[in-house]
Amino acid sequence: MLHVSGTTLVGDDGAPVRLRGVGLGGWMNMENFVTGFPANESSMRQAVRAELGEERAELFFDRLLRSFFTDRDAALLAGLGMNCVRIPVNYRHWESDDRPMEIDPAGFRHLDRVVDLLGEHGLYSVIDLHALPGAQNQHWHSDNPTHVAAFWQHRHFQDRAVRLWEAIAGHYRDHPWVAGYNPVNEPGDVSGKVIGPFYDRLVKAIRAADPHHILFLDGNTYATDFSIFREVYENAVFVLHDYAVAGFAHGGPYPGHTRGEWCDRDALERTFLKRSRFQRETGTPLWVGEFGPVYTGDPEADRQRYQILRDQLAIYDAHGAGWSLWTYKDVGLQGLVYASGAYMDRFGGFVAKKRRLGADRWGSTMEETADVLAPLHALIEGECPAWDPYPWGARYQTDDLIRHILIAQALLPEYAALFRGLSDHQLIALADSFLLDRCVRREPLLRLLADALA
Repeated sequence: MLHVSGTTLVGDDGAPVRLRGVGLGGWMNMENFVTGFPANESSMRQAVRAELGEERAELFFDRLLRSFFTDRDAALLAGLGMNCVRIPVNYRHWESDDRPMEIDPAGFRHLDRVVDLLGEHGLYSVIDLHALPGAQNQHWHSDNPTHVAAFWQHRHFQDRAVRLWEAIAGHYRDHPWVAGYNPVNEPGDVSGKVIGPFYDRLVKAIRAADPHHILFLDGNTYATDFSIFREVYENAVFVLHDYAVAGFAHGGPYPGHTRGEWCDRDALERTFLKRSRFQRETGTPLWVGEFGPVYTGDPEADRQRYQILRDQLAIYDAHGAGWSLWTYKDVGLQGLVYASGAYMDRFGGFVAKKRRLGADRWGSTMEETADVLAPLHALIEGECPAWDPYPWGARYQTDDLIRHILIAQALLPEYAALFRGLSDHQLIALADSFLLDRCVRREPLLRLLADALA
């Protein structure tokens, strides 16, 4: 098994291992921009179940989990030279809100399959709890239907997370291809006072269930603030996330100004050094758990995005940092490969409507339907100039509440209605659109990564 030795990870033979790979976003933690639905996962699943019924909805979602990642996907990643996959999961695979603390072992069936597949191809897994009970951050990717991270407000939710991690750690304690556990993705504790004591408690509980595996611990405020850590835990990596502003949907040009902020290679390195200061000062390993630009389809814009990625990878190499690029597979915004065929034939128009409305934070330029929303922004800025909500201020919060929650949730019935009248065979065909041999490969990105890993 891997373990931490100073600033590096090493195997049992003492050889250093730098984990470099991708995140498996949108699989066991579904995200709106990855598979094309609106709002958050549990709301989407509820809408689809209402349309299809429990049994047929389960047929579709189970088939999607099977098709989204297979042996061929593992072989592709290994062939690029990668050696790890960060696997985001949603707590709802193991526990139901109406039966808290009761762990369903069936939740392991898909995760076991992929962890074993990856191991057969020489790739380590980092198991990442991306959605915790009550939602640990303010956004869709923690399966949050609101903007409130209630996890930090209720001990009940924290107790459930500890219980789930005891079960996961106990299950994988002897698995040699599990690099470790990423127990809380991108926490957003507004006060900053709950997270430190909670990490102390969680680390102790996981260590009791599994004393061997590495803990990959995100800083507060979406893995950027490490002041909350009260000690440097043994056999732990403190994980930073390092998205470049110029690489967002509203970013660019590169090099150039993005929303008044200059971005070039030197600026990227300054940001990385700022975000990694805690790790460097404590002599712990450097690992970037998430980063990566999105792609627009415009050749010149995408050329600039590829340059952002090249520059970030060169910076990480210069500092000996491992990394996990976000994300492997989706419907065309960011993935190394993306779905086509039956699924996009059915949902492509809806995905385009979401894009026109800016209903996904990750794909939004924050300028869509500006004629409608600009007056609201002006009203808030004029009437409430002191309002500066966590985590990113008034402009982002207004968009989150109106565009990414209200409008996104209003779109749920339209998305679910697209399943209406489909046969079981057609549902399976939709899910199988995510099989690798039915996906489009983003060849420039694949070549860039292969070259960087060579």
